[in-house]
Parts: sequence; structure tokens; C-alpha cells
Amino acid sequence: MIFGEFNSKGELIFEIGLIAADGEIIPVQALLDTGFTGTLAIDNQDALSLGWLRESQREDMRTAQGEAQFNLYQGAILLDEEEFMISALGGDELQDILLGVRWLQTKRLVADFTAGVLTFG
Repeated sequence: MIFGEFNSKGELIFEIGLIAADGEIIPVQALLDTGFTGTLAIDNQDALSLGWLRESQREDMRTAQGEAQFNLYQGAILLDEEEFMISALGGDELQDILLGVRWLQTKRLVADFTAGVLTFG
């Protein structure tokens, strides 16, 4: 189980590890976005700097700003001390790394804002 925090906007923030192609683990803050149905969204520049492999196909998705096309990357993350091989969506100028609602199919989320308790795993 990992512990998270609520940021000043009340968003759910967790530390995860992005695993570069050379095996280096880079700890980052990721926002759990229940409106995002994928596993992970990351800026294209970050995915490329990790050495993640880009697939030839692209994915069309509806975002808060409308329809957008995203690159698909094969990468790995460390979540709750477990390594996962994932398909990640890559976009230009993404401000945050997003964890999608798909994780809730296998991970339990406990969010008690009034008590300040946020766990995932």
C-alpha cells in the first residue's frame, strides 16, 4: 500500500516510480484522475527521455479540451513496490503525470479527506 496526499486543490497525489529503459527508477508525483480511463498519461518528452518504446499507432481520446490524439508508449512503472509493464498515453505539454481509473480494478483506494487519509494499493 502507498500513502498519498491531497494537494491544495484536493487532488489525489501519489508517488510512483517511472522505470527507464536502462532500469533506473525515477520517483515522480502522479495525480489519480478518475476521469481518465487509461493506465498512465505522460508528456511525450518525458516518455522519450525514459527510453520508452513508441508504438506506431496513435490513440484518439476525448479530453476536457476536446478530442486529441496521443502517442502510445510501452513502459514500466513501480507502484506499491510492484513493477508493471504498461501502455502509456503520451501527449504534448501534459502538466501532470496521470494515473487512470483503470488502476481501481486491481488496487483499493481509500480517500478520507476530513481525516487526511489517502492510501492506494
